[in-house]
Amino acid sequence: MTAVINWASLSESEQQAALARPELADSASLSTRVAEIIRSVSANGDAALRAYSQQFDGLENNPLVLSAAVKNAQLAKLLPARKAAIELAYDNIRKFHAAQLPRDVEVETSAGVTCQLKSRAIAAVGLYIPGGSAPLPSTVLMLGVPAQLAGCGRIVLVTPPGKPAAGDIAPEILYAAELCGISEIYTIGGAQAIAALAYGTESIAKVDKIFGPGNRYVTEAKQQVSQDAKGAQIDMPAGPSEVLVLADSSANPAFVAADLLSQAEHGPDSQVILVSDSSGLIAAVQAEVASQLSQLPRKDIAQAALSHSRYILTADLAQAVTVTNAYAPEHLIVQTAFDDELVAQFNSAASIFVGKWTPESAGDYASGTNHVLPTYGYSKTVSSLSLADFYRRFTVQKLSEQGMRNIGPAIVTLAEAESLDAHANAVRLRLVELTTIEG
Repeated sequence: MTAVINWASLSESEQQAALARPELADSASLSTRVAEIIRSVSANGDAALRAYSQQFDGLENNPLVLSAAVKNAQLAKLLPARKAAIELAYDNIRKFHAAQLPRDVEVETSAGVTCQLKSRAIAAVGLYIPGGSAPLPSTVLMLGVPAQLAGCGRIVLVTPPGKPAAGDIAPEILYAAELCGISEIYTIGGAQAIAALAYGTESIAKVDKIFGPGNRYVTEAKQQVSQDAKGAQIDMPAGPSEVLVLADSSANPAFVAADLLSQAEHGPDSQVILVSDSSGLIAAVQAEVASQLSQLPRKDIAQAALSHSRYILTADLAQAVTVTNAYAPEHLIVQTAFDDELVAQFNSAASIFVGKWTPESAGDYASGTNHVLPTYGYSKTVSSLSLADFYRRFTVQKLSEQGMRNIGPAIVTLAEAESLDAHANAVRLRLVELTTIEG
């Protein structure tokens, strides 16, 4: 059983160590390997993608493009209950994101000087949807709905090819894509899929921005292509998934344990933390975790994640809030007698789940909020995915004759102060012209 950490007894360095994330293993060799994959796809296009499908997925000939016939055959396998659940989630996610539609701003900053802020959808976006042992149709909705609402001209979906055939993609993924109006789907995953989206191949045209979570190869590939001017932008930096539950003696231990395990089953590098001012609650949760863990099909994965879990005892809830803000969790679940009072005190969590009836699973699937979130402490400065991420914003300004007269002299003065005479001259010429007109 994981030992309980008494926060008040720790030194500052020990506190930092208690909140440390799991180290990302073998990062140097990972970076080199991913760079090799990106170079290969950039140079060899579809041939490289098919070679990697053979190497990593055991597929002799991946067609790369998902045909309508294969798609329809897979959709025919969709269970009615799952179809209805996907539709409910789609409706809620769409409602929440539709409320975020941007509005253009126009301000007359001085008489005759008009400034505007405008938003336009990104032309081409690539959505990476994990497959493998846990295909994620929910991620299709989280990315596809805002892309659809923004009106992105081209929405591309890539996902691992499935087995035994390249078209064996989960029907849930394909139905979610259909609801989001996505018809361009490719059967490719991993770092090679990110490279294809960023640089293009014979079959897959380049996109402008890449969205979606993935394993450490996908994450590394996204970071590398985003640093190349010829590559593509990405949604956000992210690492392994994580949750912090803040609970007091009023919390239900079974609920808390279930919330911790729901995150632990994501992957062996996930991290789960319980922060509480009640030693009794912590002990009860530990017992529940052991009991519930034994029933999970993904027990081995969750057990690995629990190896770097934390149970932190604080002196009071105020100290618990301090610990939470220092950790900056991707997911924060609050189960106390003072939930609404505490929510206003959190300043670094990416997504907050309030009250005993609000598991993190709600946000993962169907409440309406987006589950694509910054991890590894990035939520201190990076926001959760929203509709705004599918737009580019730009400014427009227009000066009338009066506007030039009003601010022109100040522009000349400031340009001269910076020793940029060409800047000043661009205004002087216009001021002289206005004087001539007046004369």
